[in-house]
Amino acid sequence: MAVAIDKVAWVRIEDGKVLCARSRGKDTCYLPGGKREEGESDVQTLVREVREELAVDLVPETVELLGVYEAQAHGRAEGTVVRMTCYTGDHRGTPTASAEVEEILWLSHADRDRVSPATRLVLDDLKTAGKLL
Repeated sequence: MAVAIDKVAWVRIEDGKVLCARSRGKDTCYLPGGKREEGESDVQTLVREVREELAVDLVPETVELLGVYEAQAHGRAEGTVVRMTCYTGDHRGTPTASAEVEEILWLSHADRDRVSPATRLVLDDLKTAGKLL
């Protein structure tokens, strides 16, 4: 039986590149976000996780669903799937690496080998839609 990891992620695109984060001690980049805490909605989780990871405040009323992506979870046992519900939305502040994040990067589709499998699916869709370099 496959194990599923359920998470939400923020997709921020600027100048044809998407904002990604690399956690301390890791070599793979992810979209900012994370897992829900008990009783949290997707938007509440997204606001909390983005504030913790990037020290910016998402504007909840601007958050919109981009899509849901499923793929093998990076670094986990075969059959462990991540289900990543992705949202766009405006923010206040300048993204800065915080908490467990060591580095933030702006990546293009050409950088897809640097990201997790689920994030690759997002990059592919953004490229097809003409939103990503």
